[in-house]
Amino acid sequence: MAIQRATQHSIQSTTLADLLERVLDKGVVIAGDIKIKLVDVELLTIQIRLVICSVDKAKEMGLDWWANNPAFKSLGNQEQPAGSLPHVEERLERLEASFEKWQNNLR
Repeated sequence: MAIQRATQHSIQSTTLADLLERVLDKGVVIAGDIKIKLVDVELLTIQIRLVICSVDKAKEMGLDWWANNPAFKSLGNQEQPAGSLPHVEERLERLEASFEKWQNNLR
């Protein structure tokens, strides 16, 4: 005697937010190599490596290149570089004042 079972369909919807959370939590690595050869002479090799994950996961894996990069640090508590706008404005004011004194001495 054969036992018949009803087929079950599992339809589970995943939102984009759930999918993104899962990807950032676990991480995704995409890797690929492109090689262009002409008569067995390699002309060009391109290696592509892409890691998509959360900042916490990246730190856990040892990928924290942004931690010591000055471009990603806050300028609030650091001294402004010499070519920054406040320094240029201050220098311009000093030059204008010197120029006015020089003009007054010529008169």
